[in-house]
Amino acid sequence: MHSTHLLLEEPIRMASILEPSKSNFFPAMTKIVGTLGPKSRSVEVISGCLKAGMSVARFDFSWGGTDYHQETLENLKTAVKSTKKLCAVMLDTVGPELQVINKDEHSISLQEDAYVVLTPDQDKEATSELLPINFSGLAKAVKKGDTIFIGQYLFTGSETTSVWLEVSEVKDEDVVCMIKNTATLTGSLFTLHVSQIHIDLPTLTEKDKEVISTWGVRNHIDFLSLSYTRHAEDVRNARELLSKSGDLHQTQIFAKIENIEGLTHFDEILQEADGIILSRGNLGIDLPPEKVFLFQKAAVYKCNMAGKPAVVTRVVDSMTDNLRPTRAEATDVANAVLDGSDAILLGAETLRGLYPVETISTVGKICAEAEKVYNQDLYFKKTVKYVGEPMTHLESIASSAVRAAIKVKASVIICFTSSGRAARLIAKYRPTMPAISVVIPRLKTNQLKWSFTGAFEARQSLIVRGLFPMLADPRHPAESTSSTNESVLKVALDYGKASGVVKPHDRVVVCQKVGDASVVKIIELED
Repeated sequence: MHSTHLLLEEPIRMASILEPSKSNFFPAMTKIVGTLGPKSRSVEVISGCLKAGMSVARFDFSWGGTDYHQETLENLKTAVKSTKKLCAVMLDTVGPELQVINKDEHSISLQEDAYVVLTPDQDKEATSELLPINFSGLAKAVKKGDTIFIGQYLFTGSETTSVWLEVSEVKDEDVVCMIKNTATLTGSLFTLHVSQIHIDLPTLTEKDKEVISTWGVRNHIDFLSLSYTRHAEDVRNARELLSKSGDLHQTQIFAKIENIEGLTHFDEILQEADGIILSRGNLGIDLPPEKVFLFQKAAVYKCNMAGKPAVVTRVVDSMTDNLRPTRAEATDVANAVLDGSDAILLGAETLRGLYPVETISTVGKICAEAEKVYNQDLYFKKTVKYVGEPMTHLESIASSAVRAAIKVKASVIICFTSSGRAARLIAKYRPTMPAISVVIPRLKTNQLKWSFTGAFEARQSLIVRGLFPMLADPRHPAESTSSTNESVLKVALDYGKASGVVKPHDRVVVCQKVGDASVVKIIELED
């Protein structure tokens, strides 16, 4: 698997590009987050998505009620059992999202150069001349000449179902706009985005809080995707809410950067959040087109250096209706991987797209190809230099394990962990081989009953590039005598053999705690 590692900086034999790719048990090191919705909620389709490489399922509460999403989640659980593939759950909040309300769901035709009024009066009917919206403060927030964008849920900006408006005047609470392109809006819900304007609404709405404290708590969500994160304070408030909500103090918060405000406060948001989602759909409207790539590269680099997952969205929009991505999209996915992204998030492509399973499979194949030419050596040196000296004990062990694995051409790194931190640090140094994190459950009690921790930690590594979790038998503690560690190691190696990652005579690097000391050892397997 690793002898085929090429570098784009070195000459590649052109004919070698055409050699078919070998299929691996782990389709790609880069993870795929799939949004489950109308086209991807049956057990059959979800099973197909899991087999194709989806490791995190995203539930978007911008539409659909808790009962609808609960039904989808029950189907996901059934699919996980039947495919024996772990999958984490991500709850995506609505946040201060501005929406056009079209109660009758009839299509609305808008003509270029005509005028349309945006009104906060939601009792009115949506027509070509009048669009009711869910926010009464728009008239105060905008001025003449501002740009407003309206499109179908998860709009692309290229389809004829989205429209650009220019504010021409403000009358009391209504906003009169000139239509800049002819389009037809269809469906019951359209998102409204005002370019570079502060919208005075809370990041966590009352509806969001209710969903988290009911649906979220009931289903022990692994990740909370915090839409429209604009300040570090937003993350702190969400964290406070989670800590009061049952078991959710373990839930990780991924800040979704969607506008200029989030971009401006990026560094402090990154410090507070557990990971970052670059919502390129909305950002692509807020930023000039020529700046989008720059933000992506800078943001992903910062996430990499902080050792926090970076997730990139909106990569293969055209696969919503087509079996193949465009050339630009295929290159875009590969570039996201080469930039250092941990995961690719698919929205409309799996939610309302016609080919959810094929999309995941295609994206996975592109990621796997890009990983083969990822310049790990350069990245490793950059990361070590950035971290500086003296390194923390754990960081030093993690970087040494990755370096040893690359030097001895190990086929896999096995890391024993109970909190998941050691495994995430190994992933931070981007090993070229899979890292199996063996999560050792810990026993805890609230004086009334016993319970094991570990499942959360295992599922949360499903969004980290190159990390593949495995739950160990709780009878084996993480910090223990060498004999119990040997038996857990045997189970991990058997798992590696069964999945085809480990073969006879392969070398394996093991990272574990023995007593108070952390140990990195290299094992050569026999027949």
